[in-house]
Amino acid sequence: MAKNSNLVEVVFKGERRAIYRNRNDLDIKEGEYVIVEAERGQDMGAASLVGGLVRLKRGKGETRSIIRKAVPEDLAMLAKNQEKEKDALKVCKEKIKAFKLDMKLIAVELQFDGSKLTFYFTAAQRIDFRELVKDLASVYRTRIELRQIGVRDEAKRISGLGICGRKQCCSAFLSEFEQITTQMAKNQQLALNPAKISGNCGRLLCCLRYEDDLYQELFKAYPEIGSKITVNGKTGVLDFINIFSDKGLLRYEDGTQEWLSPEEIKKGTAAHAT
Repeated sequence: MAKNSNLVEVVFKGERRAIYRNRNDLDIKEGEYVIVEAERGQDMGAASLVGGLVRLKRGKGETRSIIRKAVPEDLAMLAKNQEKEKDALKVCKEKIKAFKLDMKLIAVELQFDGSKLTFYFTAAQRIDFRELVKDLASVYRTRIELRQIGVRDEAKRISGLGICGRKQCCSAFLSEFEQITTQMAKNQQLALNPAKISGNCGRLLCCLRYEDDLYQELFKAYPEIGSKITVNGKTGVLDFINIFSDKGLLRYEDGTQEWLSPEEIKKGTAAHAT
């Protein structure tokens, strides 16, 4: 059996994703609902990836298991839970207003077995919500968790389309966020216009990272911008590198310019060095 053949990625409300082991060898297809182990109790989500396409990250601890496939009664319970979530969202917003807390409630998620009710919110700073938790616990008689999330997590939960016209990467498949820098945009020779290189969250686009290693590798074939290079007896300065056509622009001392391949530039660099 292949190493990852019994792994299943399960997606929950708000595009929350986690990987589980199919230790009971259930015949699970993508899109089917399954009941899984939770920290305390059971939860329910839809299989989004099955088998070899799923990859565990290095250093990840023991993976929880899929208990069984969902039955019609489970789907009915899911629908009831969704109605309870809508009610809890309304109640919590009213209580936030009553307690005068500077926080924005984003979503509510009720664990499938009803053992935990999680409220997701954003805030500019840390919030003392202890009294709010006590109040909510007295109303719902279950474990209450308030979880502060960032703007990227908010965009992930709300979902939407990116500037490419496709579903946001964070909502479509990303399980965690990695650091994105403006240098990645520079490596792709993109204009540093916030409207062009930012996502719906207002942060730099996650996709800037995907091919960054390739761009860095391409630049290694050239000397630094501003390097003096002599080609066919003419000395010039490397003024620009077009990574898409894989050519560098050499601007000569007489004002002329020429596009050269990395190999031609290397020869010129070597000649100038000698």
